[in-house]
Amino acid sequence: MSEQQTPSVTLRQSRDYQFDIAFAPGVAHVLSDEGPPLGAGLGPSPVHLLLAAVGSCMSSSLYFALTKFKIDPGGITTSARARMGRNEAGRLRVVHLDVEIRLGARAESLQHLDRVLGQFEEFCTVGASVRAGIPTDVVVIDGSGAKLK
Repeated sequence: MSEQQTPSVTLRQSRDYQFDIAFAPGVAHVLSDEGPPLGAGLGPSPVHLLLAAVGSCMSSSLYFALTKFKIDPGGITTSARARMGRNEAGRLRVVHLDVEIRLGARAESLQHLDRVLGQFEEFCTVGASVRAGIPTDVVVIDGSGAKLK
């Protein structure tokens, strides 16, 4: 994405806490909804959408960094979790993000891995932006279960 692009989404309230989210022409809409007791939990909550955005961006950035060296990761599976807490005013907030990225391939089959692991997070526009306000930890695990980062 270049600086000239201005990403946007349109949210239209369906009812109560449910919003139809339109991303772009031809792209499937998503229904967001708060979980009970506020909403019905019929779609991802705003926190789920934040986690999806950070997890997707980190995964894409790692994939980009790997393919710069023509490395096949053997598939990528990412989990993102939010730690919730209260601020000084007692308001519920996302206080920390944990992202775990699992590669299908074993580390020994991945050349230039140290270089890739040292730089991929800097390619992640969303993750780096969110990290400026919410502490974020990223772990990378290879196909054998070894923690690489």
